[in-house]
Amino acid sequence: MPGVAEVFHAHFTEHVYPMHAHSTWTLLIVDDGAVRYDLDRHEHGALAGVVTLLPPDVPHNGRSADPGNPDGFRKRVLYLERDSLGADLVGAAVDRPAFADPLLRQRIHQVHRALRAPGEELEAESRLTLVRERLRERLTPLASVPPAEPPSRQAASLLRDLIDARVVEGVSLEAAAGELHFHPVHLIRSFTRAYGMAPHRYLTSRRVDLARGLLLAGMPAAQAATESGFWDQSHLNRHFKRVVGVSPSRFAAP
Repeated sequence: MPGVAEVFHAHFTEHVYPMHAHSTWTLLIVDDGAVRYDLDRHEHGALAGVVTLLPPDVPHNGRSADPGNPDGFRKRVLYLERDSLGADLVGAAVDRPAFADPLLRQRIHQVHRALRAPGEELEAESRLTLVRERLRERLTPLASVPPAEPPSRQAASLLRDLIDARVVEGVSLEAAAGELHFHPVHLIRSFTRAYGMAPHRYLTSRRVDLARGLLLAGMPAAQAATESGFWDQSHLNRHFKRVVGVSPSRFAAP
């Protein structure tokens, strides 16, 4: 996915990371246990409920905060491309690599969840865009943050038209932003404000509508899934039941 170099989920009980550095931003959340690490000669902790962001090229290490705990720690990491946040924020991340921010943590969890589901690329990209924006907000001094661009109906309408034109093949947020000449965050906020749902939810609903028609026309569910833009039949089943309330097979039953 654009902006993500690697996704890493791990459970360690004894492993100790030596001092090392990445060429990417390391965005870490801990699900169980706790991690201690050194960054720029200062000791820090990564706890459950805290978001940790380690900047590129700055050496750090890592180990369980409780070496006597046989369960160790579980973590999930997004390695973000160097240009995802900007070199101007490296110093701020060194000074403050951890955030007690429940909303940010929830959004990162949602990115991981979307990345695990084939066919949910637009959701993953949209949620990652919001994660990057919130990270910038936390790292950038308030005085230097420009006024937020107000949501516009024009941006929302243009994005809806673009999604409608590409229901089956889909459209990435990056491509939509480039084609429509709006910032990705502005597109997401404008669309959600205008239509009461995120762009990826709208795309899914349009695909479900298309699948309904195909199923009623007698098309097998597996074929209807791919013909309407879903990854496979299980992908269709999951969203179809959430939107319609019944499975595709029950919906199409005479």
